[in-house]
Order: sequence, then structure tokens, then C-alpha cells
Amino acid sequence: MTRSISPKNPGQRNRDVDKSLRAREESFNSFGDNSFGTERFDASTHVDQLNRTDSLSTEKAILVGAYLPDQGRGEHPLDELSGLAEAAGVHVVGSLIQRRQVPDVAFYIGRGKVDELESLIQQNDADVVIFDNDLVAKQTRNLEQKLKIKVIDRTELILDIFASRAQTNEARLAVELAQLEYSLPRLAKMWTHLERQAGGGVGLRGPGEKQLEVDRRIAQKRIADLKARLDQIHQRRTREVQGRNSSRTVCLVGYTNAGKSTLLNRLTNADVFAEDMLFATLDTRTRRWSLPGWGPVLLSDTVGFIRDLPHHLVASFRATLAEATSADLLIHVADAGNPDVESQITSAAKVLDGLGLAEQETLLVLNKTDTASPDVLLHLQEKFPLAVLISAQNGDGLSHLTAAVSDSLSANFLEVYATMSVANGRVAALLASEGEVLSKEYQGDTMIIHAKVPKPLLGRLKKEPDITLSGNFPDEEPAPWPQRAS
Repeated sequence: MTRSISPKNPGQRNRDVDKSLRAREESFNSFGDNSFGTERFDASTHVDQLNRTDSLSTEKAILVGAYLPDQGRGEHPLDELSGLAEAAGVHVVGSLIQRRQVPDVAFYIGRGKVDELESLIQQNDADVVIFDNDLVAKQTRNLEQKLKIKVIDRTELILDIFASRAQTNEARLAVELAQLEYSLPRLAKMWTHLERQAGGGVGLRGPGEKQLEVDRRIAQKRIADLKARLDQIHQRRTREVQGRNSSRTVCLVGYTNAGKSTLLNRLTNADVFAEDMLFATLDTRTRRWSLPGWGPVLLSDTVGFIRDLPHHLVASFRATLAEATSADLLIHVADAGNPDVESQITSAAKVLDGLGLAEQETLLVLNKTDTASPDVLLHLQEKFPLAVLISAQNGDGLSHLTAAVSDSLSANFLEVYATMSVANGRVAALLASEGEVLSKEYQGDTMIIHAKVPKPLLGRLKKEPDITLSGNFPDEEPAPWPQRAS
């Protein structure tokens, strides 16, 4: 009987495949660590049919918005997309808007609008088309084949901006993770090298493994690695935040370009980067703020929100947003001079809700009042009667803001006098770690501590033996203040 002998045993063939895969992974990792554009790259050859190896910067763009009946309200629905394009360094040369009941399956916009868009591209010699919608891979592919230029959607544009603004290692990792998670389900439509990996030869004939499957496995491995590294950063950041129990924390949140960084600079005399552009800040910055009537607190500035903020970015930047999740107070900053300020407030509130912060103590601050008309400010005051109106640029209303923040922080705290033995160091340490000790007084073997404590801590203090508490507590008769030594 004749026995067929393969030139390589199965184990050797598997080792050859693994060696090839590792080589592609090294190439992919090297590429991913040094480039953060949203261009669609080839994981093994870095070649792309539409030459997407350059970022959007310096390109000429046509903006397209296809809006359903409940979308694109206002006179200028493409204004925000135009601002995003400007932030990405794109020169807008034209725009196109269509109202539809449902998106077109093949192109998102209708066939007639596609022809109109093609003519607009030729007239303006445009390099890229930017949609104010999220396209599926099939629609992007069809549009690019028809128009013969690059087509990107809203999410891809935001990712490009984040890529260009990422300065720290944490921000770069977060952006790369968001890009890969955005690109992974689009591999089949975005990449063109779908040839079989294994060729002919005795013992090696057969369909082999699609290049797409190899690339997808490489991307998935990279995603897992990035998630692990970001999880370590998140745990370290959480420990850092939890280690600040001795200080009250206040966090600035809100729509992008609402003036959060400018407000941080004004209140703390900091010198963080602040510019009139979308997503000028991606990293959290924390500074000490001497709050009148309260004392020093920690004030943090976070990444801005936006309408339909890609969920990949929200998940990737969870370490950055750890400051907001553990803050004693959120200051929701909104741009009073923006015509869409009400929808921006709603959009930011939705993002906060998605982060599990809907129940967090929040103070609404309407900034840039110097750019809004008196009629607009009157309407906003009627709409949001508890909001504080300020101008971080010229300092108007900051005294009202500091008073409101002090009142908000005080609302969650109680003033107590705790009388105990000087040997009761455990309770004294508890008051110092979870509250704010205002004064200490000693009368022989007795110690009286005057402190501000969080309301939930009051119940624990009442269970402590050999301690007397006095103060104005909720739902109780006021207890007499202790007699102070003369």
C-alpha cells in the first residue's frame, strides 16, 4: 500500500502560519502605535485602494446631511458638522441637505442627490465627502465607487479629531481602541485584500485561510491588549480619585466648546490649553480651587460631549471620566450664546445618563452670556430657573457661581460637634478622612471636634459608643451646641 507523505507535518505547517501571523501583528502594532488617523489601513501591507493614508487635514470637503423627520432641526443643521470639519483642519467648499422618511439602503441619500453630489464634487474639486450621519460599510463602499473620492461619516470624523488632539499616552490608547472597534465590523467592506493565505504545493492545497480572517484576528488581539492596558489605567485612576477623600471634588462637564477649560483657568489661575474649537481638551486636568466659604476643593476639567457621541469613545475614555463618576458635584457648563444651547444641554444630559450620572448632584451653568442677547438670556432663565449665568471670559457672575457651588456642597453635608474621649482616635480619624474638621478643642480628657460630614456618615457616628453628637440634624429636634471652654 502506498503511503502519501506531506513535505511538512501538520505541526510544522501550524508553526509556519503562526510565524506569519506574528510578523503581521508586529507590523500592525508598529503602525497602530505611531498613527492615529481614521484612514482605513491594511493590517499586512498598509495599502488601500483609495489611498486613505493621509488625515483629513488640508483637504477640501463637501458636507452632506440626510435627515429623517425628527432630525436636523433648525435653520442651519450642518453648522455643528462644519465646526467638526474645521476642528479637523478641513476646508469646507460645499454642502448638500436632503429630507427623507427613511435612509436609502444603498447610498443613504437618494439616487438623484447622489448625482447632484457628484456634480458638486466636480465643480469644487473636492477631496472628501463628510456625512452628518453614521453610514454602514455597504453605503460607504457604494458611494466611494460612484463618486471616486473618499467618503467618511460623522463618527469617523470625530475619531479623526480625537486622533489629532490626543497628547497623552492614555488618550492615544483610548483613541486607537475606539478606531479599531469602529473599523472591526467594517473589515469585509473596507479592505480589498481577500486572497487566500495558503497557496499550492503538496500537502498545502485547499482554500486556506482568508486574509480577512487573519486581519480580523490581529485586530481583535490588539483590541484585547488595548482594553487590558486601559483597564490598568482606569484602576490606577480610580485609586487616585478615591485617595482624595480628604478633599471635596467638583467636576466640569458639558458640551464641547462650552468654555470649561476657560472656566477652569479663571477659577484656579491655571494655564491649561483653552481654544475656541470643538474638542480642544481630551485629557482630564485637576487643579486646586480655593472656594470662598468652604475652603480648598479639587476642580477637574473633562473631555467635552457632543450630539451622538460615538459610544466607542465613551467606553474608551472611561478612565478619563473617572473624575466625573466620583465627584461630589458636577458643574454642567453650557454655551448660552449658541442657538442650539437647549438641545446641547439635552445631549450632554443623555451622555451623563449613559455614564450612570443622571442622579449625580449637578449645577447647570450658562456660560458665554456676553455673546447672547438679553431676550435669549431671559428665555433661558425662564427655562432653567436654577441655572447660574456667567461669562468665564470676562469674569461676570463668578461670585454667584462660587456661592452656588458652596451651597450645593453644603447641602450634602452637616455641621456636627462630636464630644468624645481624647483616646478615641478612630472616630477622630474617621471625621478627618470622610469629613472636614473645622476645629478641635480639648477639655481635660475630653475632645470636642467641630466638623462638616456627609449626611450618610451621621448614621454611622450615632452608632459609635462613648460619643455625644450635637447639631441641627434633619428630621430631628435641634440638639444643643456643646458648652465651649471660657
